[in-house]
Amino acid sequence: MMHLIYKKPSVFKWGLSWWAPYLGTGISVRDIASDYSSLTVQMKQRWYNRNAFGTHFGGSLYAMCDPFFALLLVAKLGKGYVVWDKAASIEFVKPGTGTVSAHFHWSQAQIDEIIAQAAQGRSIFPVRSLEVLNAQGQVVARVEKTLYVKKRA
Repeated sequence: MMHLIYKKPSVFKWGLSWWAPYLGTGISVRDIASDYSSLTVQMKQRWYNRNAFGTHFGGSLYAMCDPFFALLLVAKLGKGYVVWDKAASIEFVKPGTGTVSAHFHWSQAQIDEIIAQAAQGRSIFPVRSLEVLNAQGQVVARVEKTLYVKKRA
């Protein structure tokens, strides 16, 4: 089914925005590049996604960043590769309130490097980082993701 979603970025965006775990937390995909090189996700603060302190739940801040580097990479590399998340960390910098967003991007040079390394038949572990920003552009959290990538036999 995943290959059908990747045929059109608009379908990918719609599917993720209406996916139950995101719909229930107020997370939505705002923009996606036509070549799957980047996307922006946001989370609006609602009564149902506030913690006891009136800010975004830390788990929700992480959830909005969880799958996107891997999903974009799958779309860029195609079915000939195994891609999954291997590790992650999040640093909470300041309380998140209002609408927060995160931008994910893969450059063509990064994709080319992954293809070259994976061509040797070994597993590789690209590390990507991003910041979650509030509406004023201030850093709310920093996320680091380690992916697992291997060319299929």
